[in-house]
Amino acid sequence: MNLLAFDTSTDTLSIAVRHGDLVREHTGPGGAQASATLLPTIHRLLAEAGLSFATLDAIVFGRGPGSFTGLRTACAVAQGLAFGARNGAGVPVLPVDTLLAVAEEARLQHGCTQVVAVLDARMDEVYSARCTWLPAEGRWQADADFGLGAPETVEVPDGWSVAGNAQAPYGERLAPQAVHLRALPTATALLRLAPALLAAGNAVPASDALPRYIRDKVAKTTAEREALRAAQPATPTPP
Repeated sequence: MNLLAFDTSTDTLSIAVRHGDLVREHTGPGGAQASATLLPTIHRLLAEAGLSFATLDAIVFGRGPGSFTGLRTACAVAQGLAFGARNGAGVPVLPVDTLLAVAEEARLQHGCTQVVAVLDARMDEVYSARCTWLPAEGRWQADADFGLGAPETVEVPDGWSVAGNAQAPYGERLAPQAVHLRALPTATALLRLAPALLAAGNAVPASDALPRYIRDKVAKTTAEREALRAAQPATPTPP
């Protein structure tokens, strides 16, 4: 199977190409730099793997949740490349939930099969989903509705691990009794998830490939920020 995958949902840009058993990957700074480096790196990796857009079976991208700008960038690039592939005939697009990719990366790195996947949503909130690995089916089963809330609201069942990038900014506020593992939604995780998702018929035409937004705004209002500061405990004045 020939696949191109990329994720720009976090501050890390991740791109990977699969040509049969051969995988080429790139990891670098994301955020504002992602839009400038994404396309040139895709072209380079495809060339290194001996592929072209005409020989791809599908284009896979992390659809969210995550950075608003990052999700729009990934979706727009996936749509544009898919529309233009095969002399305009196009190739299918596979949008993949980023929290599933976090869980898959935790499984590869740490052997986890029951994971609460979390990503920093900024604005004093985290995205979260409980994910269970189904080995007989080679796929993850996750909550139908992903969570969005303060770190303190994330519930972790006994024996489950927390994986993602939210412990660093929130520390003890996020499930202090649980085992925490660092994991990001990598493009190689997307490649591993892709076969089962494609077999399940989750690929769509480029026109139907959309981001998954959990939050409907990108910043708090001034009043909301002031209310948040007022609710936080005052810092003791040194004697």
